[in-house]
Amino acid sequence: MKCDIILAGVGGQGILSIAATIGLAAVEEGLFLKQSEVHGMSQRGGDVQSHLRISDREIHSDLIPHGGADLIISVEPMEALRYLPWLSPEGWVVTNSVPYINIPDYPDNAELMAALEDTGNTVVLDADSIARELGSPRSGNMVILGAASSFIPMPFEILEHAVQQLFSRKGKEIVDLNIQALVAGREAAATR
Repeated sequence: MKCDIILAGVGGQGILSIAATIGLAAVEEGLFLKQSEVHGMSQRGGDVQSHLRISDREIHSDLIPHGGADLIISVEPMEALRYLPWLSPEGWVVTNSVPYINIPDYPDNAELMAALEDTGNTVVLDADSIARELGSPRSGNMVILGAASSFIPMPFEILEHAVQQLFSRKGKEIVDLNIQALVAGREAAATR
């Protein structure tokens, strides 16, 4: 078993929390894990991305080669497109449909959606609206992780447990909201 994942977004959108959740789950499953992160200008709304490699065998590099990613998880549609060269022909893209417009010449959202749909294996959902409906607007990242969970070769319960571990220091209410977001994302993706 192996799963190479590119995580993409903009600073402050929770990419590193997604990476930490998947990493905790992988460790709990006894899997090998390598990760690299680029924060760039993340404090100012810049690009944040992470290569996350999971396997039941030793992993020698933390970087995913072009055409080698099994999954791109993105909380921003333009960032999903930026990393398409890393996606394998059989790979999947799971992304939020809501843009984070942080540049003056941000592309037209309809064009972005059309380009994403052209990739074939794509799950696009409005994670921001789902998170707001749950009463937790900051948990859109967990909605996206939930939507991507069926493409990650680990039991969903292990991801839930990792969310509990990651957010436990913030209290039961935050843990519960993030698990609800995870479940809502999984359910939303299943209906697409």
